[in-house]
Amino acid sequence: MKFTIYGNPIQHSKSPQMHNAGFKHINFDAIYDKTLLEDGNTLKEHFISNHIQGANITVPFKEYAYNQADEIIGLANKIGAVNTFIKSDDKVKAYNTDAPGFLKAIEEFRDIKNVLLLGAGGTAKAIAVALKDKNIDITILNRSKNNQEFFTNLKCKFYDWDDMRLLYSAGGIVLKYDLIINSTSAGLKDDNYPAPLEFLKPLIENTTYAFDCIYGKKTPFGQLANSYNIKYKDGEDMLLYQGVLAFELFTGIKADDGLVEAMRSGLKES
Repeated sequence: MKFTIYGNPIQHSKSPQMHNAGFKHINFDAIYDKTLLEDGNTLKEHFISNHIQGANITVPFKEYAYNQADEIIGLANKIGAVNTFIKSDDKVKAYNTDAPGFLKAIEEFRDIKNVLLLGAGGTAKAIAVALKDKNIDITILNRSKNNQEFFTNLKCKFYDWDDMRLLYSAGGIVLKYDLIINSTSAGLKDDNYPAPLEFLKPLIENTTYAFDCIYGKKTPFGQLANSYNIKYKDGEDMLLYQGVLAFELFTGIKADDGLVEAMRSGLKES
């Protein structure tokens, strides 16, 4: 059986080593690789024509995947973005395991009441829905007004960079959040911050926790959080837990502690 992960960029992805370690642990006859996709509109076509049984989808194709699936399952309907495809009964069924994976990854963060979420893409949608289900207040900060309607319908506050710049230029305004999350790709293949430093610095300085969905490298966002001694996590645990849930969908096998640790060990291989 063939499995893959679609994304662009994709070379950095550790999903293959994580899933292949899981397959080996349970003696499941399958191989998982990675696929660089240039055009998100070809996602379903590639999935079907290459006889792939299941796939994960990462930046920037989660909303493309949602729009191309034959059937959307569960929480993904509310999110409007998916990260998992399954071939079933000649249909492409789609799921979102990012939301529960994220909640598992931040269990150690305590007393979170309000969150600033940087970015407004598919990952941000999943995180926002997951947090809203926990009755946590959410503010979105995005480069543009893109996807504003989705977040305002979810009862989130929404600022673009110009809005935030106006707030801070007024003077005397300090916005304080318990947790700041970077859901953008800033810092993944560059040295960019997910928002301009003129207001990112005071936001980070006044938070308790910081979380970066990027894993495998210390991004400028992560370095900034560390410079203020903010408790910080990267996206490795989110990747692991969403991966475990996807693995269960791929194989139909419930993950026990041994399988989870095998996948964690695979993830940490260089």
